[in-house]
Amino acid sequence: MHSYLKIHKNDNVLVALRDLEQGTPIEFEGQTFNLVDKVAAKHKFTLTAFHPEDSIYMYGVLVGKATKDIPKGGLISTENIHHASSEFHLGQRKLDWHKPDTSKFEGKTFYGYHRADGSVGTANYWIVIPLVFCENRNIQVMKEALVDKLGYKKAKSYESEVEQLMSLYQTGKSTQEILNADMQSTVGKTATKRLFKNIDGIKFLTHDLGCGGTQQDSQALCGLLAGYITHPNVAGATVLSLGCQHAQGHILQAEIAKRDPDFKKPMVILEQQMLGTEKNLLQQALKQTFAGLIEANQNERKPAPLSKLCIGLECGGSDGFSGISANPALGYVSDILVSVGGSVILSEFPELCGVEQELSDRCVNEDTAKRFMDLMVTYNKRAEEGGSGFYANPSFGNIKDGLITDAIKSAGAAKKGGTSPITAVLDYPEKASKPGLNLLCTPGSDVESTTAEVGSGANIVLFTTGLGTPTGNPVAPVVKLSTNTALYRRMPDIIDINCGTIIEGTETIHQAGERIMDYVIKVASGEEQPKAVQLEQDDFIPWKRGVSL
Repeated sequence: MHSYLKIHKNDNVLVALRDLEQGTPIEFEGQTFNLVDKVAAKHKFTLTAFHPEDSIYMYGVLVGKATKDIPKGGLISTENIHHASSEFHLGQRKLDWHKPDTSKFEGKTFYGYHRADGSVGTANYWIVIPLVFCENRNIQVMKEALVDKLGYKKAKSYESEVEQLMSLYQTGKSTQEILNADMQSTVGKTATKRLFKNIDGIKFLTHDLGCGGTQQDSQALCGLLAGYITHPNVAGATVLSLGCQHAQGHILQAEIAKRDPDFKKPMVILEQQMLGTEKNLLQQALKQTFAGLIEANQNERKPAPLSKLCIGLECGGSDGFSGISANPALGYVSDILVSVGGSVILSEFPELCGVEQELSDRCVNEDTAKRFMDLMVTYNKRAEEGGSGFYANPSFGNIKDGLITDAIKSAGAAKKGGTSPITAVLDYPEKASKPGLNLLCTPGSDVESTTAEVGSGANIVLFTTGLGTPTGNPVAPVVKLSTNTALYRRMPDIIDINCGTIIEGTETIHQAGERIMDYVIKVASGEEQPKAVQLEQDDFIPWKRGVSL
């Protein structure tokens, strides 16, 4: 394993691949010098001396400027550099790219659920959703009534721990004895047999929108919910409405028509103020849902080409290894899928700051490039008006693990998108309707972004993390990939795939990408169940436009 790495030929810093002590001799490209500071793995040190306002380059792009003198071999940190990124403009199209060897995947299929609109799901869910937060309680009541009886309830694995604690207390054990007790755990499994064998589950999505906010947020909410209802992994939907809110049923239906003009899935919209009592509303909802489940259960998995896959590319809890292991491995997966006719979605616009020029130049035409640049400028301007621009995106965890400016974080995050031309730029919550690489305007918040990618049609999400996050989604399987082996070993209950092999030099980016693609096909066919699905990590957070960053 190498001790340090230069990511791009034009970079003037190196990345530490392991902890390096102060005074460690560095030999690189004919230079020999000693480290001035201790440099932890994932952090960066200088290849030359910097003076105030000197530019720092990583991934071949501007990622920061020095705020004070930094000696050669010095650690760069928030104490001596600040965020900086290059300006961007409408440039020439750069659409040439080196397609990967896809011979291993040519002609391969996955087993999915075929829909009337031609899409194919990697799962088969019924969803129950509110048009307004006032219906969240009724959604919960329906969940309590349906999930257990229909065979979708998981055994509560921590009830036994509570029973053990109760027993210790009742037998007179002290507080310290209770704290030191060796707890015996049980593993949660489906408690009862499913009534509907072809339905993977009933998912209950709640939120805090629909009224009391801006009309824009209610319109966007209806678009997002329409994206879930028309999603290839969704068989049908029960929608509960209060009646007087901003987010009206007719708005939802108009948004559904935008995405699927010939919509044929079973769906019912029930309005509480029209039906009267809670009993009347819930009994109608239960009957209509059960009837829909009977119809949805008739669909079975059948072979489908890989071109029917739409993969969301996501990251969260990123670290200094994200841009050199898991993210470029996802980029290779992206290029493979694009080459065989599939779709990928790259989002999190605050984490594309600094690489706008490269991405806009890769857009298939000038109109697409202009839309991307306009969205970036407008989003950043609104964020600044709220007191925080893109520069404030890195979290405490990001900074602690080497992502000390937004441009450093962004340059690594963009690697998830591979190298193919960008076929479309989408504004939240638009649907991805073109094969190839799609850019979707979302916040950098991973749950809001994952929620949006699925709403735009991603039927699988690949999610890289360096620090560890349990994020999942109600209807699309979320595959978690670690950037480093230590995380994979520390949190095996939430991580599916280890990309730390790339850092260790035991696997190339291309080899890791093909391994990930093999796993994706198994997940798409229902042969593998990612940890987030097993844990029922059903995160769903709509974006309040202009509020989140």
